[in-house]
Amino acid sequence: MIEQNVKSGGSFCPILIKVGIGAGIIGSVAITAIATFVLSPPAVNLLPVPANSIALKSKIGQQLLAQSTIKADYASLSQNFQTQKLPAYCGVASSVMVLNALKRTAPPLNQDTFFTSEAQKIRTSLEVAFMGMSLAQLAALLKSHQVKVETHYAADTTIEQFRTQIKQNLARERDFVIVNYDRAGLGQVTGGHISPLSAYHEQSDRVLVEDVSSYKYPPVWVLMSELWNAVNTKDNSTGRTRGYVLVSQ
Repeated sequence: MIEQNVKSGGSFCPILIKVGIGAGIIGSVAITAIATFVLSPPAVNLLPVPANSIALKSKIGQQLLAQSTIKADYASLSQNFQTQKLPAYCGVASSVMVLNALKRTAPPLNQDTFFTSEAQKIRTSLEVAFMGMSLAQLAALLKSHQVKVETHYAADTTIEQFRTQIKQNLARERDFVIVNYDRAGLGQVTGGHISPLSAYHEQSDRVLVEDVSSYKYPPVWVLMSELWNAVNTKDNSTGRTRGYVLVSQ
């Protein structure tokens, strides 16, 4: 009996070792795959524009832009447009667009030089690459570049206040608005996202979202009510609602 137990024990250990090695290999492969995904430029995969949205490049989208009288930020943001270089870099690309439109630095920032020594104290490039950023972190990263930032959580405001602030901001030059929203609220694919706004069309109550994930969606005109619903959602990483920031000199 003792001999049988010893033999059983002797044969069981290599199996455990083999299982452990196998699990380690699988885990290593999974980690490598995840790291490759988050640290690689996203592949172009253009998705259909949801029925309630209007692509800027469409005939109707161009008509809305021509008719809009509230688009002081459109030209400067378009000239400084950035496509996010990594899947979680929407906040980085949006910030670089706005900071360059404010002409805070010469030469212009890019999505690498955005992470200055001061910015890295708030959230490193790797932390953003693997985990993205919250509304508060977006505001703090922008402030590290010596600009004024007002942070507004949806829970602390209303759609009327949101509309008024957006209209006032987009009617003035040299200040910008960046929104943090859930794509699902706009009928789009995947979760939380960050992008700047560049114009407002009063007759249709639509706002132009300069989507920085241009490999997936183009800039689109969306209904203010739908954008508000997308902003007024919970960010599970913080337990708070999403919101928007107003950025100026």
